[in-house]
Amino acid sequence: MTRDLKEQAAPAREIAEDQKALTIDDATLPVIDLGPLAEGTPEGTAAVAAALGKAARESGFFYIVNHGIPQEQVDATFAASRQFHEMTRSEKMKNWCGFTNHHRGYVPYEENGWDFPKTINFNEAWDMSYEAPADHPDHVAGWRMTGPNVWPDIPGWKQTVSGYYDAVFALGLTLLDTLALELDVDPKELRQHITTPCSQLRLLHYIANDMPATKEMMGIGAHSDFECFTILATGGPGLQVMNADDVWIEAPPIPGTFVVNIGDIFETWSGGQFKSTQHRVINSGKERYSMPLFFGLDYHAVVEPLEKFRTPEALAKYPTMRAGEHLMRMTAKGFRYMADAREKGVFVPDYEIPDENPFKREARQPAQG
Repeated sequence: MTRDLKEQAAPAREIAEDQKALTIDDATLPVIDLGPLAEGTPEGTAAVAAALGKAARESGFFYIVNHGIPQEQVDATFAASRQFHEMTRSEKMKNWCGFTNHHRGYVPYEENGWDFPKTINFNEAWDMSYEAPADHPDHVAGWRMTGPNVWPDIPGWKQTVSGYYDAVFALGLTLLDTLALELDVDPKELRQHITTPCSQLRLLHYIANDMPATKEMMGIGAHSDFECFTILATGGPGLQVMNADDVWIEAPPIPGTFVVNIGDIFETWSGGQFKSTQHRVINSGKERYSMPLFFGLDYHAVVEPLEKFRTPEALAKYPTMRAGEHLMRMTAKGFRYMADAREKGVFVPDYEIPDENPFKREARQPAQG
């Protein structure tokens, strides 16, 4: 269901004066109204599911409105992110992600990419995930994206950020159930893989700089996301996605919305019907904040095409994988401290790292004329 502009009244989050807040009429991707899900009628739920499925099949990217998360909570979490990132470098480094064995805490910009400084992603981040106890088997086992979070020494910060995480994670469960309905599978078949999931929230800060926008100087380079889907709150322009024609288009922030994109797991589950879409953030040189939650599965969840989609072609294209292992294979390339650990032989468990994500698609040039 597409939200009409005249019915959209959510307040705008703070955006820099030179970064114009756009409206739903400006959207280059589908805008889907989740409001009928709260009403709970079969007809409304089916209509939302159909709209989500259409977007997931065509571009894999869409906006959602009436998602149920108060704008005040979104704004408060953006403010918390800014509060942390405005701290001194030495204070932030007290919670460096490399101090943990499960990737929690502060990620300085030089961590981004194993070939730094050849390729620079101009962002820093605070990374947290689903809270798990220190004696959880996956945490005890070593290099897993499972375990307890760490927190900066800022009064009230943990409550603000963890509250936002819980709210967006709950929204993710709603999207999961609705997409299961669209695929005509029992939501329990998907939910069984979510007990202590690898679902990470990143509080990203894109750093102001005067470097040229090139493929070596990016906000974040082109990639797909490795989990089920991503729910993104963004505070400024720069995001580009591949549309249904595999052409790069802008996905600017629209007040009151989240941007959602399908990830590798849902493409696999659907046998390729849903698209895990390439996206990137262009280095505009301007400061920018964003908050993606990557909605994932338990580390050991076995991922393969769902039974109804297990054609010979789908099974050949999407070999069985474990959710956490796919995430770690892709993540290990993205952080310098992980690459250093692999070189020293202390990356446990060690994985064969592919040259690129097998879900990658190449962009085509826009049509001429």
